[in-house]
Amino acid sequence: MSELEELRGVLDQTAHEIAGVDGNPRTWLTSLIYLLERLEQKEISVNPAYRDAYKEMLLALRDAIRNRLNTGGW
Repeated sequence: MSELEELRGVLDQTAHEIAGVDGNPRTWLTSLIYLLERLEQKEISVNPAYRDAYKEMLLALRDAIRNRLNTGGW
């Protein structure tokens, strides 16, 4: 199994657990923000130069969310 497949498995399990705490998507926001905060802290500890790359990723995420809202697909 590749690292990407393993990561997807972890993310699938995480999504299952977040949804299991409360089925209402509105309550997931704090968990998603927490995850993004942890990822940001991790990238800074690895290499402070990644700060710009993290911001670019957030912009791409914003675009993906906007696309999801407009088209209904990821």
